[in-house]
Amino acid sequence: MVTRHKFLTMTKSLRNSVQLIGNVGRDVDMVNFDNGNVKATVSLATNDFYTNQKGEKIKQTEWHNLIAWGKTAALLKQLIKKGTEVAINGKLTSRSYVDKSGATKYVTEIVVNDFVRLGKPEDKSEPEIQDNDQETVPF
Repeated sequence: MVTRHKFLTMTKSLRNSVQLIGNVGRDVDMVNFDNGNVKATVSLATNDFYTNQKGEKIKQTEWHNLIAWGKTAALLKQLIKKGTEVAINGKLTSRSYVDKSGATKYVTEIVVNDFVRLGKPEDKSEPEIQDNDQETVPF
């Protein structure tokens, strides 16, 4: 039986939580800001399969925009490249902006809190992780 305290703690940790496993669609783009912060962006493809009315197996691919900040961004850039299978944990965010033509554009992104690189490495030489601060590595 789940107590009220455990239920409240559990629901708090589940709020706005996104977990995906997929393949990276392009190499990670990195932006360095004047204040020293870094941001990484990348796309992630997830696949779902279903059978249509004719009995044919259909593959449906969804593309997700990922964004990471700080050390997580640096690790993404260092460890992930196009085609890499990765598991991510993060939160869903939305924003809007006005483009050059004056039209309002809406963007949905997943802010990556941590990730795990999955699958077989492409080559036998693993990248060396630069970890100068003693922060916890997000995997």
